[in-house]
Amino acid sequence: MSGTPQTTDVAISDADLLEQTANAVREAGSVLRERFGEIVRYQTREELVQALDANDDVSLAILRPTLTRLRPEAGWVEDELAGGELPAGEWWVVDPAEGNVNHLRTIPDWAVTATLVRENKPVLTAVHVPLTGETYTALAGGGAYLDGRPLRVSQLTDLGLSIVATSQARPDEDETVMRRVGSSITAMLLGALSIRTSVPATLHLANVAAGRLEGFWQFSGGRADMFPGSLLVTEAGGQISDVDGNPWTTRSESFLATAPGIHAEAVATLSL
Repeated sequence: MSGTPQTTDVAISDADLLEQTANAVREAGSVLRERFGEIVRYQTREELVQALDANDDVSLAILRPTLTRLRPEAGWVEDELAGGELPAGEWWVVDPAEGNVNHLRTIPDWAVTATLVRENKPVLTAVHVPLTGETYTALAGGGAYLDGRPLRVSQLTDLGLSIVATSQARPDEDETVMRRVGSSITAMLLGALSIRTSVPATLHLANVAAGRLEGFWQFSGGRADMFPGSLLVTEAGGQISDVDGNPWTTRSESFLATAPGIHAEAVATLSL
């Protein structure tokens, strides 16, 4: 993290700020799309990291100066994998190429996200999916939208009819967490209609907000994974908790987002 954020009077409305944030993630996504098309080959972890950093750098070259200009008082979270509480004030939580490894492999599931967090609560977010042209936005208390169209979560009330998803928070996760992920997938295979397992988390959460999926869960994870999608889901009428049904915070060890009608059943299934 960098900068020392201070809470100051808002120069422009959050709604106007969201519009400009959405423009920024679209511009960054356009640059990443120009780099998409051929599999990037690597033989070592060092080569992989260099390729990931190259994508991040071209996206951040657009996002950082633009978002800093919009909210110069806000701090900047340097590590998109970091978790835990942020210091007081406003912070930009940005993933310049979420699903970056998919981009390198020419898999279409990747996005650019930017979320403004105020006192550890996401207040606005913009998620752009360059290969579909879709832009998801949400404003705390103002709803969630896909290209300007309101989003609503699924109305299903039966987990057995539901499509749910999960994701791997990071490649070098603790073995205990990995085993819990495996057990949870087995439990959901027995309870849900179908399961999707892939990265990145935010695209699954956008699908929950849009009513395409009924739920998403993940163990561990960083703020950049959870903040954008959690705001989209809650503003679309969904329910957020940890997998045991407790209120989710940035200190939680798990995350669950569902349509309200299946939340209790999902908690019962995942509370291993």
